[in-house]
Amino acid sequence: MHKRRIFVLGSANMDLVFALDRLPREGETLAGGDLALFPGGKGANQAVAAARLGGDVKMIAAVGADPFGQTLLESLGRAGVDTSRIKTSVRPTGCACIYVLPGGENSIVISPGANADLDSGTALAQLADIAAGDFLLAQLETPLETVEAAFAHAAKVGAATMLDPAPARALPRKLLECVGILTPNQTEAAVLIGDPALGMGTFDDAERAALRLLALGVQAVTMKLGAVGSLYSGVEGMVRAGAFQVTAVDTTAAGDVFNGALAVALAEGASIRDAMRFANAAAAVSVTRPGAQNSAPDAEDVKRMFAV
Repeated sequence: MHKRRIFVLGSANMDLVFALDRLPREGETLAGGDLALFPGGKGANQAVAAARLGGDVKMIAAVGADPFGQTLLESLGRAGVDTSRIKTSVRPTGCACIYVLPGGENSIVISPGANADLDSGTALAQLADIAAGDFLLAQLETPLETVEAAFAHAAKVGAATMLDPAPARALPRKLLECVGILTPNQTEAAVLIGDPALGMGTFDDAERAALRLLALGVQAVTMKLGAVGSLYSGVEGMVRAGAFQVTAVDTTAAGDVFNGALAVALAEGASIRDAMRFANAAAAVSVTRPGAQNSAPDAEDVKRMFAV
């Protein structure tokens, strides 16, 4: 029987993390904590999260021929990700400056670097063997035309597709119609709908927003609602999954961990309800740890979260 593989098309960044009491105002200089370096990038984070949870993961990305790129390849490899499809670019490895506030919330500035060099031809060549039953995950830290081409190909061969629409932006309908599951957070959903004042503080709010997102052409929506939990809307109807209550240290990559965990659970045949609970638990573990890929749990960590 064909094994359900998880292909992750996306970014690989080195994260430069600063702890701050607050964000600086215009023209202001603030002293922060010591600089910490963590392997990151939304694509690489999702790949690591899925691999640590037992997924058969293939990463399609681009890094520079520099120390940051080598560090990222090593981090992915240690997690069990197949890195043979990662391109070496003439551009420097992508970086992200992450400012972490005392409550664990963060603000991020990205320098795409090699991520912007991940072209459609490279992506399609590395997806030549994707087949029905496989999964393709992507985000928006690589060129949009690359994501569009990859999703059109995956949909054509019958692979399941999952798009994390981050960083937030409006998206063309031709891409959205190739999306099996769209996984926005509250901010991203508001941008896609075109309603910046959209409130999603409750499941009822999220259900109304999910219906508006489905009208954009996607097959299903799984909304990431932070401390509220997650909500699915699709062929199974509306499914609510409450969050696990933890004390957040750093929310960086929590959404990426959710996506990776959701893909693993679905690839293993879980129901959408069970997959969402599994993804919520994995994300809850991740916010109790600093860093991006460093925070991704393994299956035993998630099992312990269920036992709390």
